[in-house]
Amino acid sequence: MMGKRSNFERREADFYPTPRAAVVPLVPYLRGIRTFAEPCCGDGALVRHLESFGLRCVYAGDVRSGQDALERDDYGATDVIITNPPWSRDLMHKLITHFQNIRPSWLLLDADWAHTKQAAPFLPHASDIVAIGRVKWIEGSKHTGKDNCAWYRFDIRHKSGPTFHARDQSEVVPSRRTRVCKQCHKIYEAQRSSSRFCSQTCRQRAHRNRLSVTTSVTPAPSDSSEVFRYVRHADVLRFTAEGWEPLPALDGTHHGEYSVLMRRPVEQD
Repeated sequence: MMGKRSNFERREADFYPTPRAAVVPLVPYLRGIRTFAEPCCGDGALVRHLESFGLRCVYAGDVRSGQDALERDDYGATDVIITNPPWSRDLMHKLITHFQNIRPSWLLLDADWAHTKQAAPFLPHASDIVAIGRVKWIEGSKHTGKDNCAWYRFDIRHKSGPTFHARDQSEVVPSRRTRVCKQCHKIYEAQRSSSRFCSQTCRQRAHRNRLSVTTSVTPAPSDSSEVFRYVRHADVLRFTAEGWEPLPALDGTHHGEYSVLMRRPVEQD
């Protein structure tokens, strides 16, 4: 087993030319795209493959020829950025952030990265993940790489997480909408368009994290002799010592699961 991540000696600048077989699964998802930039072009293999499908490259550069992708904020009049970047995480994360702020960007990365905590900040801006399986990085080798790979599309304007496209889909077909849980930051398949959490447990934890004792009590009518407030369970004893009385939760609410409704008489002048 060999490739971009393996026990073999790493190639300088993570230089692994992109084989044509890794590009073919991406092509159906490039409809409407005419031009592209390749800022980590290496020996130009990816550029040649894409141009063979009728796309036109308007910029190609590589750090090995003195063109640092992070030092350039404009790649000309291009529709998208398409590249196979280095996979060393610190550099890869910087490149994702840099590219998605310039143009919508297709990056060839390892598929498992999407399931790591370090990917959580980037996935909301990933609109699509196209699985391609293992890649034979070294021409003439009998072996494929040890990682499953995928094309990721990043766009800073997109904020609702990726749609996953399985292997061997010749057409762009809708798949289940995947989301990033707002609480645990894991990827999950949303059952509803309004979904924000992967489970009821995460929904409850998020609610508890937001719930805090407010700095003000509920205003009482001028003729009322009492004031009310919700208090976290952990703080009930302290408020009881200060003269507050616990009450049952209001009917039809779920506050009782996280807090206690308390009442205190208003001091009269």
